[in-house]
Amino acid sequence: MRSKNKLTFTASILLLLAILLAACAPTPATSPPAEPEATAVPQAEPEATPTQAAAEPTEAPAEAEATPTQAAAEPTDAPAEPPAEPASLRLTLNFLAGGPQAGFTYAKELGFYDDVALDVTIEEGQGSATTAQLVATGGTDIGFADAPSAMAVRAQGGNVKIVAPILQTNGFAIISLAETGIEEPADLVGKTIAVQPGSAQTALLDAIFQINDISQDDVEVVNIDPAALVGVLLEGEVDAILGGADFQSIQIRDRGFETNEIFYRDAGVPTVGLSIIANDEFIAENPDVVARFVDASLKGWDAARQNPEAAAQSLVDTFVSGDLEQIQKQLEVDLLLLCAPGAEVLGQPPAENWDLTYELLTQFQDLPTDRPITDYFTTEFIPEDAPSCP
Repeated sequence: MRSKNKLTFTASILLLLAILLAACAPTPATSPPAEPEATAVPQAEPEATPTQAAAEPTEAPAEAEATPTQAAAEPTDAPAEPPAEPASLRLTLNFLAGGPQAGFTYAKELGFYDDVALDVTIEEGQGSATTAQLVATGGTDIGFADAPSAMAVRAQGGNVKIVAPILQTNGFAIISLAETGIEEPADLVGKTIAVQPGSAQTALLDAIFQINDISQDDVEVVNIDPAALVGVLLEGEVDAILGGADFQSIQIRDRGFETNEIFYRDAGVPTVGLSIIANDEFIAENPDVVARFVDASLKGWDAARQNPEAAAQSLVDTFVSGDLEQIQKQLEVDLLLLCAPGAEVLGQPPAENWDLTYELLTQFQDLPTDRPITDYFTTEFIPEDAPSCP
């Protein structure tokens, strides 16, 4: 009996412990759901990949920021890049400023050089030969000189080339007082002519004689200092002088005398006249500068023939010297020489004028024959839209 009670008591104790353990244990929790597979999660619009984002951007502000490419295609209001600095250019004339140079000062006054980004300084010269030498040695950028003088320098090895004749024929003339009756070359027979020794006019006088069938023995030629040319003619010491129709003739008429002029060009000696010249190396290194200068200068000369008075005034204003009325008279003579017979545009004489110039210079001024006439000049800088000849 005692053993049975002992077992009952033990069972009761164990039951009580089980109940107590159950009471102290945590309340069972719901197990977390298993992680769903990626495909099981629905998405309204899949997130774009980086490649897709470039092609199909996600929702953005109403005006998206421009990409660098767009910015280049559609410029903002930023100021444009300033133009390049103008190229400085020095032009040396053939002589003291006068009518034959007015087209350049007028081009500058009208802003034609500014229009092509050139800052041009114009300075007076001391003769065509000196200017040609300066150009050949790099002493100046661009020159204005008589074509035969430039050709002579080149023939002697100087690096100088004619790029645009302004006066397509020379302005040389045999000048006499009207009362002497010298109106054509044949009238020189038995007369006395005063010449400047060493000048281009004097060197080509023999050509006048030969072309017009005049014997040198039939004309007396005397050498006179250039400053005395006008005086000896007015004083009757000679019958005619060799000079410039745009210079000595005007001086004589301004003193009240009537004159006759026999132009060399009308007497068979139409050599190419005052021309723009440049150094070979300068041309090679700055072809665009040369082209722009020629273009603007031709426009200036074209404008000068439209308004000679204003062109003459521009020269007086530039050099603050000179008689306006006399300079205008000079210019009006020079404007007659801008186009040779048969020329189509300013700056480009007919080929036959070049050929005749070469023939005359080789025969009468000892120009060598070891190079063709085309070696002395180029037409590559004459613009396609050069002003036309009348």
